Amino acid sequence: MKKQEVSLTLKDHKKHTALAKPSTGYFGRNEWAIVGGPCVNIKLLANDVIQALSPKYKCAYVDASHNDEVVSPPGRLAAGAYLEYVDQQNHHQFNYNSSFSPVDCKQQFSEADVVLVNGNHQQAKAQVVIIHPNKIASLQKRMGQLTNVQLILLAEGAEDVFDFVKGALPNWQQIPLYYLDETEKIAAFFEDKMQQTRPVLKGLVLAGGQSMRMGHDKGAVNWHGTEQRYYMADILGGLCSDVFLSCRAEQTQTFDGKYQTLEDTFTGLGPFGAILSAFRHDPNSAWLIVACDLPLLNKQTLQHLVNNRDISAVATAYKNEDEGFPEPLVTIWEPKAYPRLLSYLSQGYSCPRKVLINSNTKLLHAIDTAALTNVNTPEELERAREQLNIKSATI
Repeated sequence: MKKQEVSLTLKDHKKHTALAKPSTGYFGRNEWAIVGGPCVNIKLLANDVIQALSPKYKCAYVDASHNDEVVSPPGRLAAGAYLEYVDQQNHHQFNYNSSFSPVDCKQQFSEADVVLVNGNHQQAKAQVVIIHPNKIASLQKRMGQLTNVQLILLAEGAEDVFDFVKGALPNWQQIPLYYLDETEKIAAFFEDKMQQTRPVLKGLVLAGGQSMRMGHDKGAVNWHGTEQRYYMADILGGLCSDVFLSCRAEQTQTFDGKYQTLEDTFTGLGPFGAILSAFRHDPNSAWLIVACDLPLLNKQTLQHLVNNRDISAVATAYKNEDEGFPEPLVTIWEPKAYPRLLSYLSQGYSCPRKVLINSNTKLLHAIDTAALTNVNTPEELERAREQLNIKSATI
C-alpha cells in the first residue's frame, strides 16, 4: 500500500502564542544608521556623539571590517573554537566563529540606550543622512534603506539636500538639518530623542503571596484605613501612568473591581515571577515594583525613587542599610531588565536581589530607612503597629 503523503500549508500551521514584543530594531531600542558619508566621517561623527552622550547613556557602535581580503579568524577560532573570550584588562573581548542571528544581536545590545550604526554596512530602524558631494552614487544605492530619516547633515562642500533625496522624502523640510561640524546641535538632537523615548513608568503592587509565615493575607491588613494592597496602589497611582495588583489566578475575582489585576504567568517563582509577568504584559514600560508587606512605606520614599530614576541603569533601587544589599521590592525595573531576568532564570536563579547585585543598578540611600521595614510574621506585625502608633491593624 502506497504511503500517503502529508503536506503542511500555512493554513494548517498552528500559530504561536501572541506575545507583546519589545520595541527594538536590528540591534536596540534606540538605533540610528548613519548613511551617505565616507566611513571615516561616520566613525568621527559616531565618536563625537558617543563622547557627548556616554556620561548619561550607555552607547554602542556597529560597523564592519574594511579588509578587502579574506582574513583568518583570530586566536583559537582558527583552531576550530566557536567562541573565544579575552580579558584585555581595560576591556573585554568576545570573538565568535559563527553567524549572528537577529535575536543574537538584540541580546548583545539589550542594555544599550543608544546604538549608532555605520549605514554603509548595516541597517537600523532610524537613519541619519549625510549629504556628501563625493558619495552621491553610494547614497543612491541605499535609498531603499531610508525608512525613517530623522536628521540630515550637510558635509563640507554640500550646499543643499540632493534632489533625489527630496523626492524620496516628501517631508524632508520638516527633518532637522545641520552642518556635519555642528557637533553640539547634533548631540542635542540625540539627547532630545532619548528624552522623547523615555520608557513610561507603570506600577505593580505584589499582592499574590500566600503569606504562610504571617498566617493570613498580608495585603489585606488595614494599616491606613484601607487594605494595604489598595493603599499602595493608590500611592502608585500618583506616580505611575498605570497601576496593577499582581495576583494568582484564583485571586482575580476577590479584589476590589476598581483596581486592575495582573495575573502571574510565571508561576511558582514568587516576586521574580511577578516581575517577569509584568514585563510579559508590557515589555516596553519600566515597572515600579512595590511589595504589600511594607506598612511604613510612604509616598515621599517612592517619590524620591522616581525623582532619582536612572533610565540607563537596569534598575533604580534602595540600598538596605542593615543588610548592605539592594531592596528588590521597592525598585524601578527598566525594560532592559527583562532579558536579563530571563537570562538569570535560564541559569536557575529566581532571586531578584541577585540580579540587582550583579547588574548595573543605581542604588539610593533611603530618606527614611524605617520605610523599608517589611512585615512577614505576627511578631513583626506587632512591632510595626507600635511604630505606627496605632491601636490595631485590622485584618
